[in-house]
Amino acid sequence: MTIDSNSRYRVLITCPQMQRSFELYRPMFDAAGIAVDMPNLVQQLSEEELLEIIGEYDGMIAGDDPVTARVLAQAERIQIISKWGVGTDNVDLEAALAFGIPVKNMPGSFGSEVADVTIGYLIMLARQLHKIDSAVRDGQWPKIQGRSLSGKTLGILGLGSIGFSVARRALAMDMHVVGYDVMEGAHARAKASGVEVGDLGAVLGQSDFLALCCPLTDDTRHVINRRTLGLMKQGVSIINTARGALIDESALVKALQSGKVRSAALDVFEEEPLPLLSTLRRFDQVIFGAHNSSNTLEGTLRVNELAIQHLFDGLGCAVPEEGHAR
Repeated sequence: MTIDSNSRYRVLITCPQMQRSFELYRPMFDAAGIAVDMPNLVQQLSEEELLEIIGEYDGMIAGDDPVTARVLAQAERIQIISKWGVGTDNVDLEAALAFGIPVKNMPGSFGSEVADVTIGYLIMLARQLHKIDSAVRDGQWPKIQGRSLSGKTLGILGLGSIGFSVARRALAMDMHVVGYDVMEGAHARAKASGVEVGDLGAVLGQSDFLALCCPLTDDTRHVINRRTLGLMKQGVSIINTARGALIDESALVKALQSGKVRSAALDVFEEEPLPLLSTLRRFDQVIFGAHNSSNTLEGTLRVNELAIQHLFDGLGCAVPEEGHAR
């Protein structure tokens, strides 16, 4: 877009959801004298693309772009990074602190939305609804036998807002729910709701279905790997609506080939978009998403306004009331 020379600030928006609905909020930015750039992207900018432009901006509403130490070192004007959504694993928080750049996210903002999709995938895997739909479209009339969920065990890694919301839904479906979380504070609420909280090995060993709902950290990267897959039941099904790098995809491929993993639903991947040559594409027992589990109209509007509030606060601007989306 053309930058108004009278603008007080220039900001970069790289979150696709925010970009798609930006016209709802343009009056807020115009009233505050904030010019906005929104580069074309599919999922996120690359590090090299950010390095070329980041020095031009006073603030950023970031999506999943790699905001690395190299990028932050070039961000000489940046006063605030408002991270759209919950996860901050794509931002080097230590480097941001060292450079004095505040990073604000929206913890707990998509618990219900992501939980709905997780349960949707759970039902699809159990009843093979995606295969039935595909076959009927091709003129067939299949009678694929599924599995009942009542009485089955759902394991949940991560009992924060999303994991807890998944647990409540699964308990209402008469499932036995077991959970693991490194944060002791999450245990009491989960236990009070009927979740059996255990260590990682115990949860993996009991689960008929496993839902990944934890953040990506140094400790959780590749938490699903050759060793931990070995702890699981034969024929387990895995659902990942959190971060792709929680799973070692090469180990998952081998587990799918051997039948150790019966099926999987993956909304996120180690590389996004999923490469055309990914071996995962060969498995018809794998359901694919597009890193889209949080994307609802209501959730997007709610988080857009939080992201804008963080941005304006960081720039020292008041949020004009007349600019809010209705």
